[in-house]
Amino acid sequence: MSDRRFFLKKALIGTAGLAAFPAILSANEDEMVFPSSRISVNSLKNSNIILFQGDSITDAGRKRDALDPNNQNALGGGYAYLAAADLLNTFPTKNLKIYNKGISGNKVYQLAERWQTDCLDLKPSVLSILIGVNDYWHKHNGNYDGTVEIYEKDFRALLKRTKEALPEVKLIICEPFAVLGCKAVDGTWFPEFDQYRAAARKLAGEFDTIFIPYHNIFAKASKIAPPTYWTADGVHPSVAGAKLMAEAWMKYVFGK
Repeated sequence: MSDRRFFLKKALIGTAGLAAFPAILSANEDEMVFPSSRISVNSLKNSNIILFQGDSITDAGRKRDALDPNNQNALGGGYAYLAAADLLNTFPTKNLKIYNKGISGNKVYQLAERWQTDCLDLKPSVLSILIGVNDYWHKHNGNYDGTVEIYEKDFRALLKRTKEALPEVKLIICEPFAVLGCKAVDGTWFPEFDQYRAAARKLAGEFDTIFIPYHNIFAKASKIAPPTYWTADGVHPSVAGAKLMAEAWMKYVFGK
């Protein structure tokens, strides 16, 4: 009987988790910054290039000498790889070419230093950028003297440069996130880190881009399972956290 009760309890917990999971990815109107519509299947053309850019969260251990698109080694082991797998599976007739050019430790100005080679020369049709946590984290640790004003200014210049070179590119700005209750993130991060989140959202509005509210998504997820289930240190996602990010990316970008 005790085994049966244990089984039923576990089943109910699992069912509750499945029922709650869509709520994690539900889009509140005050979180959403979209152009006139999400990217539609019909707007994806044959051989379109999709590029993921950012820091270590995007990098996720990719091999930087692997240069071919859709290469598992080149895509790393994080959300970009999982989203790429979903894209290639969802749109098998589109012959999409997907790249990951995230580099661990990068801040916005470091994206700008390599932007010509690692972005503009690739001529992406869809460009997803997740950047900002290092702009704050390295400052918090005393290893960088940047400010949120510098972050916003540099990011705005990068987006303007991108739109001038690639006027038809579909831009996606991913919200930088930090999850409390993990070893690297504590109360001293806030409220200052929130200013970086707000700056990213502001720029998404200015440039009429899709915006993925990852900070709030992780906050919702942490009500279902402990924060450390989704990210060990509060910044780098676990396997479950990477899957959560990839599913959010597909939902906010394509409505899938």
